[in-house]
Order: sequence, then C-alpha cells, then structure tokens
Amino acid sequence: MIEIRQERESDYEEVGQVIKFAFASAEHCDGNEADLVANLRKSQAFIPELSLVAVEQQKVIGHILFSKVKIGKKTELALAPLAVLPEYQRKGIGKSLIQEGHRIAQQLNYDYSIVLGSPNYYSKFGCIPASQYQITAPFPVEDEFFMALKLNAKADAVNGVVEYDPAFGIC
Repeated sequence: MIEIRQERESDYEEVGQVIKFAFASAEHCDGNEADLVANLRKSQAFIPELSLVAVEQQKVIGHILFSKVKIGKKTELALAPLAVLPEYQRKGIGKSLIQEGHRIAQQLNYDYSIVLGSPNYYSKFGCIPASQYQITAPFPVEDEFFMALKLNAKADAVNGVVEYDPAFGIC
C-alpha cells in the first residue's frame, strides 16, 4: 500500500535520487530539479506541509513540492517539481500526490496553484492556462504550458506576473 505523507529531513537524500531518476529521461527539464528542491527547502518559500512523499514499503517512490509565489499582492503556490520513480509512473502516484497537495493547500487557505508543465497531464486536475486568470509567467512560455488551478471557488481574482523565490533562479 502506498502512503502519502509529509517529507521528513531523513527523506532528503532518497528524494534527491527519486527526482534525478524521474527526470533523467524527461523531454523538458534542465537537470537541476533536485538542486531546486534543496534550495527551496532553505528558502522563505518553503512550506513543510506541502513537501510530500509517496512511500511504499518504507521506500520513497515519489515526491511533490509546492512553494510560495507572489501573484500581484497575494501569496499563492507553485507546484514544482513532481517526481515519481520511472517504474512507478502511470500508476496514479503523481495523481495522489497532486490531490493530497491541493487538499492540504486548501486547508492552509491558498487560493491558486500554478504549474509549468504538460497540459495533457495537468488539465486532468482542472488546471487551465494561467492567462485565463490574468496570471502571467515571468519568462517566455507558450500559454498552454503555464497553467493555474483555482483551489478555492470563492477566492478573489488575482492578476499579475508570478514572482518566484530566488531559489528558482528566475531573474
């Protein structure tokens, strides 16, 4: 049985390996995803409750991290990265990590989650082009790949350019 739980410091090394293996053959990646997670853990953007792992038989097989971003005057979330060991992909683990992350994010009173990724994958969770919420990426990207999910149906509208934490290396 697979358990989704908050990441612990004792998981860090294993999580790093999961990320490296998960992104080793990814079509769009820069190879720095594990470093990004390590840097985010040390940043003001880190939210321990939203750094989750999927565990099977005491082995970390997946990880997801949501961190704080600014959109206009509001603090919201960015999903980055999501990683599942290749042999466990396409088995619903990523889906479980995303759903649990969104559930916790709602409990923590976040209203929006943004993600840069495959529209074929993230649209399954209700993500739509962020431009439909007047949310803009701080870098050039095709509209369909920069997405957002409104976590709280009653949330006020946000708009503006997303400001990522310096850990992301986006100037």
